[in-house]
Amino acid sequence: MKALKNEDGYTLMELLVVLVILGLIAGIAAPQIMKYLGRAKSGTADLQIEAIVSALDFYKMDAGTYPTTEQGLNALLEKPEDAKSWFGPYVSKQSNILDPWGEPFKYRYPGEHGDFDVYSWGADKREGGEGDNADIISWEP
Repeated sequence: MKALKNEDGYTLMELLVVLVILGLIAGIAAPQIMKYLGRAKSGTADLQIEAIVSALDFYKMDAGTYPTTEQGLNALLEKPEDAKSWFGPYVSKQSNILDPWGEPFKYRYPGEHGDFDVYSWGADKREGGEGDNADIISWEP
């Protein structure tokens, strides 16, 4: 039988110190990452609203008017029964009319702030709020 060589390795204490350091780094970095993620979702919602506004303008060019509130943004995907001239779909898929938090964008025609209003209530899914919970809107505040 062969004798075992003396091999160097890490002690349990060294491994615990490394784990504590990694935990501290994660504790500091995680809130920053979550903050950036929230901002990214709000930015995505802004871009989606811009795309929806453009799609609504194309819809109006074809149909002569914007979809009614009752028809909603689904009119950009499927031809409404009473639409005379519809050359859509004006958005490529259902997810294009959902905000980054999985809720359908709100739509109102005629709008209170313009021809129409498109908006999302943000991360908290309630009207109002600040930061990640702020409403994302198609009009100038």
